Amino acid sequence: MRDPGTTGEAYDALCDRYERIANIESAAGVLGWDQQVTMPDAGTPARSAQLSTLSAVSHEYLTDDEVGALLDRLEGAELDGEQAAVVREISHEHDRAVEVPEALVEELTRTQSDAQEVWEEAKADDDFEAFAPTLSELRDLHVERAEHIDPGESPYVVMHEDSERDFPLSTVEEIFDTLREELVPLLEDVRERGDDLPSPFVEAGPYDADTQMDLCQRALDVLGYDRDRGRLDTAPHPFMSGNQFDARITTRFREDDLLDALTATVHEFGHATYQLGLPEEQFGSPLGQSTSSGVHESQSRFWENHVGRTRAFWELFLPSVQEQFPRLSGITVEEAYRAANRIYPDNRIRVEADELTYHFHVMLRHEIGRAFVEGDLDVDEIPQVWNDKMEAYLGVRPETDAEGCLQDIHWSSRFAAFQGYTIGSVLAAQLDAALRRDLDADVDDLVREGNFQPLREWMTEHVHRHGRRYTADELVERATGEPLTADYFVEYAREKYTDLYGL
Repeated sequence: MRDPGTTGEAYDALCDRYERIANIESAAGVLGWDQQVTMPDAGTPARSAQLSTLSAVSHEYLTDDEVGALLDRLEGAELDGEQAAVVREISHEHDRAVEVPEALVEELTRTQSDAQEVWEEAKADDDFEAFAPTLSELRDLHVERAEHIDPGESPYVVMHEDSERDFPLSTVEEIFDTLREELVPLLEDVRERGDDLPSPFVEAGPYDADTQMDLCQRALDVLGYDRDRGRLDTAPHPFMSGNQFDARITTRFREDDLLDALTATVHEFGHATYQLGLPEEQFGSPLGQSTSSGVHESQSRFWENHVGRTRAFWELFLPSVQEQFPRLSGITVEEAYRAANRIYPDNRIRVEADELTYHFHVMLRHEIGRAFVEGDLDVDEIPQVWNDKMEAYLGVRPETDAEGCLQDIHWSSRFAAFQGYTIGSVLAAQLDAALRRDLDADVDDLVREGNFQPLREWMTEHVHRHGRRYTADELVERATGEPLTADYFVEYAREKYTDLYGL
């Protein structure tokens, strides 16, 4: 093993090693995007092998003795703030990865890739039994990995820390408790005393996919999506993939509901703003990567809910909708705004849920996922328990497994991920409040005028440009002036839906 040399030489050598790892993982991301968007149906065996090899090579680089020696040389060294952050982040990744056998990494990656096709077919056929063996295998592999990383901790907690190490599970569950306490009475008031809101977009269908795509492209142009660094495609489950030079988004279309594709597109645009706002000069470094999944989700929820569902946005964008679909010419701005925010308590699909019921979809998945991972729930019990919890939380039972426990792609790749969506929603409201406090101009006026640059710039300044310079909890406090809290979301939801439903 080479002598790590001076502090500066050791730091540079560590960054060089990590840049290779980051480039491998970025390449794997492109292959993952291709698998969901353009790859031929029969391409899965080769793609699984390719991704498995890349994950093994990346793991080999990250766990190499030389990386460990460089980290040891830099421990306690005199570093500036950015250098210390880089060492902190690489050390965290190294310390977890070094505990996991390379063969397990390869097997898990290969199984995840294969699982996507199995999930797609099972969902299309409404056949949970066809997916159950793969789901059990994935759970067992994830648990094995977690036990290698921290044998004394709950596997579910270890999995949670993969994406949310700075927001402990106890913090997430406190947020869940707050939302249950505050949202259940609000939903009951809406059901019992609320006005009947219009649903003109549903009533005016069907909508052809090509025209919906044109409308979604127009929405991206209005919002300021950089076409030189991104593209819009379709996928079974909307997602964003990429980096600061190439942030691609996907959506999907329903012929009976125009809003589904439009809100999904705006949501994924929010994710893309984060990637495109990362510092270009730090590509290949932790300083050029996004932080926790919850912070990432805050960006999509901000653009979807705090921009795309506002009256101001519909004043701006309704003419474009009516131009694409002239039969909607009779809809008013107020009707469009109310339709975009209508609560659908009988909705069974998470990605189509409104802002209030959405969190009960997340809690359900968190509870089932934890019980399954910790061995308290057998795989063949999942459909029944899922339906029971859906009925308990939302008063509705899925009619099929495809609209129940098979609706999400996530279990084909990872567990303990859903709580990041609620973190993102409450943080979006907290960031929205800070942004409105900081900007000189009225935010609704900016949206109404189609001037989104100040919003993007504020988010880049306070969130995107820092990459992983700060831990996620530090970033939230720097951006908003206080720790993560559900208070702003509760206040926002209560005020908005009390007004909407005339309570």
